[in-house]
Amino acid sequence: MTSSWDQARALFGRVGSDQLQPALGRPLGEAAGLILAEPVRALTPIPAFDRSAMDGWAVAGDPPWIIGPGIAAGDAPTTSPLAAGRARPIVTGGPVPPGGVAILRREHSRVTNGVLAPIDGRSAPRPGRDVCRRGEEADEGEVLLSAGSALSPAAIALAAIAGTDTVSVRRRPTVDLVLLGDEVDGCGIPAVGRVRDAYGPSLPGLIRSLGGAAGTITRIGDDLRETTEALARSDAAVTVSTAGTSHGERDHMRKALSGLGCSPVVDGVAMRPGHPVMLARRPDGRPILALPGNPFAAMVCLLTLGAVLLDGMVGRETRQFELLPLAQAVPNPREGVAIVAGRRMPRGVVPVAWQGSAMLRGLAVADVLAVIPGGGARPHGVVEMIPLPW
Repeated sequence: MTSSWDQARALFGRVGSDQLQPALGRPLGEAAGLILAEPVRALTPIPAFDRSAMDGWAVAGDPPWIIGPGIAAGDAPTTSPLAAGRARPIVTGGPVPPGGVAILRREHSRVTNGVLAPIDGRSAPRPGRDVCRRGEEADEGEVLLSAGSALSPAAIALAAIAGTDTVSVRRRPTVDLVLLGDEVDGCGIPAVGRVRDAYGPSLPGLIRSLGGAAGTITRIGDDLRETTEALARSDAAVTVSTAGTSHGERDHMRKALSGLGCSPVVDGVAMRPGHPVMLARRPDGRPILALPGNPFAAMVCLLTLGAVLLDGMVGRETRQFELLPLAQAVPNPREGVAIVAGRRMPRGVVPVAWQGSAMLRGLAVADVLAVIPGGGARPHGVVEMIPLPW
């Protein structure tokens, strides 16, 4: 039975969560792009001491100020308060002495005969001005990054300043590819009546961008025995196949899955392109994602449904849609959703040309996929958009 778009995404997420990948420790510098299995907490207050936010002068009381010894970044914080009427040169990041201290920015100051004063009749900065207080960004023990968060470069930097050296992350699920088609050539210009393999060069990179790890690639013809054997050989966390999901004489995917004892989860989704996509579970629970044969349809299914499966397997919250306006009306006379490749423009998202399920040119120049509901969308109507991971 064909699943609705929302039902399919929920089922893909559930199957993924049932196959949650094990946690492992990774040095922080090797964890970019991975998903946290455990939260990252601040092992120290951030910042760990009161420090200057600017180059200038640590000053106390009203001007003028007598200048004392300088404070450098890396100096140990002093416990001696800065007396009123005194100033000490300080650099950004230098520890601020205790007391009612402010930072007078260097460009706001003048020094005459060893005495410091503000320029242009400025008043003294109020106490605490341009001082980063101990713990103002985070208290010790505070959760900085929750489990399920992706470790972006900014997240890694935050974990580092919190004192973290090693993080607990989910292992990337390995994804094997089984590419079907008697008519497919692996390289060069195909002969008339044949087609070039679009998946072998492209899907491993796309899988990595969605959080998986590329495994083996097996190319076979449209043959039931070869299909069954290729699926059986895959020991990856996920197996993704292309073609064989329709109901023609040379479409063997259903029989192959049945022969392996797989349980069907999704057999068709009310979406265009990509309607004949399938999801099944092996007897041990590992998923098999069977994509349609047409290139645009297959990639749309991997980007919109396969991504949800992989998110579940690494404990990541399903990536949220963006809600963006359309620059023009987009028809969809059928039931179910239409997935339309588009580009963001100042006036809204504009569908690109070349939207056919066998075409790739439109997807190559797009930056979002618009989810158009049954009945279509009006100009300036806000619809769900899936950002493309490139």
